[in-house]
Amino acid sequence: MHATCRNFVRPLTLLALLSATAPVFAHPGHDAASLASGLSHPIGGLDHLLAMLAVGLFAARQQKRARWMLPASFVLAMLAGATLSALAIELPAVEAGIAASVLVLGLLIAFLARLPLPAALPLVTGFALFHGHAHHAEMGDGSVLAYTLGFALATAALHLIGFALARLVPDSALGRTVLRISGGAIAGTGALLLGA
Repeated sequence: MHATCRNFVRPLTLLALLSATAPVFAHPGHDAASLASGLSHPIGGLDHLLAMLAVGLFAARQQKRARWMLPASFVLAMLAGATLSALAIELPAVEAGIAASVLVLGLLIAFLARLPLPAALPLVTGFALFHGHAHHAEMGDGSVLAYTLGFALATAALHLIGFALARLVPDSALGRTVLRISGGAIAGTGALLLGA
């Protein structure tokens, strides 16, 4: 195996293995709202973690401005979803929407899909509304501003990690296979979460 590819097969294999443990890690208990709890929330729930990484993985294979617009729009729409929750405006089936985001984004990665921006943008931002709504709804007492900043920064960091992993995997048959397997594992986790 080529050395460069081997360096990225390992982290993506780890991502696939983490995906297989799905529902056990979804939504741990939440501390008082703070920067630290905001930072930990997207990382502590496997559904959020995989969706955020998947946005980066998916965006990396898109064309031109979609590469940065999709992750940036996800963060902005997620903040809009948190605002809806703060205003006590309910979204239907939030947990199902989050699980669906893991499933759909995983399938897009598995099929190495390239969507036109007018199709990809509403899909990604629609899913982000559910994530943001859940982030706010599950926060404890404390600083809303610090907590919100925390989950926005954590989300952006996860997008960047997913993007970097996808961009650094060689565009070869083996590299594409690794991405397909990783996407399939993410999608499988989303399917399990939808059935949970």
